Amino acid sequence: MTQDQLKQLVGEAARDEVLKLSPGQILGVGTGSTANYFIDALAPHKGHFAGTVSSSNATTERLLKHGFKVLDPNEVIVLPAYVDGADEIDPLGNMIKGGGGALTREKIIASMSKQFICVCDSSKQVPILGHFALPVEIIPLSKGVVTRELEKLGGTVTLRLAKNIRADLNQTPSEPFVTDNGGWILDIAGLEIIDPNGLEAQINQIAGVITVGLFAKEKANILLVSDASGVSRISF
Repeated sequence: MTQDQLKQLVGEAARDEVLKLSPGQILGVGTGSTANYFIDALAPHKGHFAGTVSSSNATTERLLKHGFKVLDPNEVIVLPAYVDGADEIDPLGNMIKGGGGALTREKIIASMSKQFICVCDSSKQVPILGHFALPVEIIPLSKGVVTRELEKLGGTVTLRLAKNIRADLNQTPSEPFVTDNGGWILDIAGLEIIDPNGLEAQINQIAGVITVGLFAKEKANILLVSDASGVSRISF
């Protein structure tokens, strides 16, 4: 099976999972290619939910195109579930997220949710987090000070440039990637993350950091993971 077929398969499994929820609730929806397959699969059943809360402008656009009602997170107290992908997930459900740049909004919505349903293919499962570069969203004027602090962790820190993800915005290759929040992203390569909770707390304490793409405090509760044999469901 191709990777797109694996993403579609797990997106459909996530659809079946959330349709077990009582009708009339509000659903949190993540960002990225796997989340897009989930949105497409859920579209015929949009009437099951009173509305959605979106983790990015791109997801909002896709939800609205399918006719979903998208609510301001400030209007919602709690969500029964949040469905999103991961760039890496370890055997305990800790994740690295933010390859698409939506990590801050994703973490906010995850914190509002009773359960995080992670959807991915088996290539995202790792024994230890860190092979995928860890994203850190920052306030732009803090780039220098935050870079120096992050370099103390032992990895290689680089500023994410627009050409990596947002060539569609006609930005020149030398311009920083800009998040939906107006922040910049520093990516830390070469880490071996033995203590995800501790590292998440440590990085979040650095002045100028908006958030780090470590999801340990808001880790997955359920993992739906696809491979050539189908979809497996793992609870943490």
